[in-house]
Amino acid sequence: MALIKPSISILISAAMLGCAGVRTNAVVDEVIVGAIPTRIIPATPAARTPSHSQRLHAHFQEWRGVPHRYGGQSKRGVDCSGFVQLTYRQLYSVTLPRRTAEQVMSGARVDPRRLAVGDLVFFKIGWRQRHVGIYVGANHFIHASARNGIAKSSLASPYWSKRFWKARRVGVL
Repeated sequence: MALIKPSISILISAAMLGCAGVRTNAVVDEVIVGAIPTRIIPATPAARTPSHSQRLHAHFQEWRGVPHRYGGQSKRGVDCSGFVQLTYRQLYSVTLPRRTAEQVMSGARVDPRRLAVGDLVFFKIGWRQRHVGIYVGANHFIHASARNGIAKSSLASPYWSKRFWKARRVGVL
């Protein structure tokens, strides 16, 4: 009996040391969010600093005014879900689904009163039409507008406030 106790404590110590050597920030995980696989590379502490907002703003400035083009995903033209998908891929190394109908199932639901920079905001703009943008703070979001291309709009505007549907937080945010 006396021999068993030291052996158990040695095994427990060895198991704990084995786990301590794993570097989780080097691992790429694929998680299933709803029915949609979402590839996530864990965030470094720098991704959660105030520069997160600055990076998103710089990305918007780079894309500002790019025309809307249904199905597009380049600076020659981009649609709303394409812009969101490429933004998340470029800034956060998160792979989102291509279509708005699939993006709305990604991540976790967010109370609209608790929006954070980088959250996805969704709108019902027609009987069967949906629209997506990225919240940038101060009650504004960036998106691919059919009229203005990549633009910043206010959630409080009469047009968008009537059509707001839901918000989602995805991946590293």
